[in-house]
Amino acid sequence: MVSPTPPTPHPPCPVTGEPATRLVQWVSARLLTDLWRYTFKVDVRPSFKGTRRFGLWESPTGLYFFDPMVQGDAGFYTSLYARLNIRHYPREGHPRAEFRLAARHVAEGARVLDVGCGFGAFRHEVRHARYTGLDPHFSGEPGSDWARIETLTDHLKGHEGAYDVASAFQVLEHVEDPVGMLTDMVRAVRPGGQVIIGVPHVPAAHTRIPNYLINAVPHHLTWWTKDALLAIAGRVGLVNARVETAPWADVDGLVYWMERCSPVKCRDRHYRHSWAWHASALVGFLAGWVMWKIKPVPKTRDEGASLLLVAEKPAG
Repeated sequence: MVSPTPPTPHPPCPVTGEPATRLVQWVSARLLTDLWRYTFKVDVRPSFKGTRRFGLWESPTGLYFFDPMVQGDAGFYTSLYARLNIRHYPREGHPRAEFRLAARHVAEGARVLDVGCGFGAFRHEVRHARYTGLDPHFSGEPGSDWARIETLTDHLKGHEGAYDVASAFQVLEHVEDPVGMLTDMVRAVRPGGQVIIGVPHVPAAHTRIPNYLINAVPHHLTWWTKDALLAIAGRVGLVNARVETAPWADVDGLVYWMERCSPVKCRDRHYRHSWAWHASALVGFLAGWVMWKIKPVPKTRDEGASLLLVAEKPAG
């Protein structure tokens, strides 16, 4: 008699440590490797480190996370962002909507540390503040006085408690230890200072696009919910936490239209080798591009483009 296969243990949520509530799907590393190679001409094998499959799990907070959580290396991001021409997305005059929401919470003359700043697009929305951008891979231009090309851990050695605001936009979902990153951001601000986080969320348009790689390992490791953001804020000791929904802007409107124009809409399966899925993704991109050029800022009442967490470090 053949013994039954023991059930797969549910991995812990990277925010709360509680076991995941369900497995959304298994995704083979080979499928993702091929998709990254053919879609973006990026080799993810060094980042995958021999992993053969990934589980996409849902936690009690609604957070989706990949297990194992394998973060892209410097070579991956350099190659990918060169393909995406990330220097022009977002940019001055074309910010994410979450930038403008966040700027409302930044006081005149406040010292702002923008973690994972890229080319510093947020600084254009906080000209009234003293802005420092931090990114270990590709921040700034030669001679930029606002950019520091170093990790947050290294920066804290001489700047703990030096800022009024620490922000990170579309960064938390990229790291293997989101609690550790947010803990360090709390250390960067003074007592009573603010921490501001912008993340992609679920459910949302990008989670319904078939084989949407920007949301896959080793790029995005987590998909967030309001409950997950409030949970991580409490985990690191932040208070007065609130979450806002950022609407669509022209820089991310393409994603909205890709989902609207895709014949296949994902639900509980997001990555699959199927010619119908590949064709749907292509149709969604091409038709979505046309619609984006016609109507770059969608007027909709859907789930919005992202979530924004604003919270405070206790004044004591």
